[in-house]
Amino acid sequence: MGTDKPLISILMAVYEPRMDWLKEQLDSLEAQTYPNLRLYIRDDCSPTVPFKQIESLVAEHIKSIPYEINRSKTNQGSNLVFEQLTREAQGKYFAYCDQDDVWMPEKLEKLQSEIEKPNVLLVCSDMYIIDSDGKQVADSITKIRRHHKFRSGVGLTDTLWYSNFASGCALLVRSDVAKAAIPFNPYMYYDHYITLFSANMGAVISILKPLLKHREHGENQSSSLQGVIDKDSYLRIRVNRPAEAVQWLVEHFPCEGELKATLDNGLTWLRARQAYLAGQSGQIRTIWEYRGFSPMASLFEIAMPYLPLPVFKVFIWASKKNYV
Repeated sequence: MGTDKPLISILMAVYEPRMDWLKEQLDSLEAQTYPNLRLYIRDDCSPTVPFKQIESLVAEHIKSIPYEINRSKTNQGSNLVFEQLTREAQGKYFAYCDQDDVWMPEKLEKLQSEIEKPNVLLVCSDMYIIDSDGKQVADSITKIRRHHKFRSGVGLTDTLWYSNFASGCALLVRSDVAKAAIPFNPYMYYDHYITLFSANMGAVISILKPLLKHREHGENQSSSLQGVIDKDSYLRIRVNRPAEAVQWLVEHFPCEGELKATLDNGLTWLRARQAYLAGQSGQIRTIWEYRGFSPMASLFEIAMPYLPLPVFKVFIWASKKNYV
């Protein structure tokens, strides 16, 4: 493309896209100021949106970026689709892409300038938040997720294993690091795992400037509580799944020393929470001992068996609305 800039590959997972939102995203990719791009798109076997229609929209709106578009034979879920795209793609850096956001023209140019710094393996940015109609509702993700704290530097794995700050749509990662992270942890979101993997090997940098408009709609206003409607779903999503994720890390993640000890302690805390919510009241002492991982979750879950369902639902509602 007549440039000495390294290739950035954009990896886009598509599933049942709303075509007007997808059009906006494609237009924003086409408008990127970074001069050396390639786009990889994989439709996760959308049941009602014809693949031909997706292909036509891409051909209509992507004119200057070489691209490949494929369709999975069966529905795999976003984690496995992004893992497959990571296997297939080429280039020095990978930028992961949702189907319904809007990128600022300078997004990839600014991320690339940061990731070229010594020992930096992954960079991420803040983002504007827009609603279903495209209206801006916040100028930072930290305004709608009060516990979201950006961090930069080395040695960030101490909290990253349970508290992610790098959203997939807002990050750029070295391709060799992303490929080395395969297979992704099946119990963690792909962006969380890639960020943890990168932080375990080098520096991760946060840019406190919004470089895209992230569309929040439906239940995704609080991803950590998505799908929580009662105590059973809370246990499954907020306790059992994290316990499986940390168990996988203990067994498979390349870590040692302080991080290994932290993961072991975290797993002890999670197993105690599971046992307590299953009726083993003696686990309160262990939950309290390790409450430093999340004091609010520890206190809430100690009280949870005694909360009437309406009170429980009010607390979950307040959490989703970012009031607590």
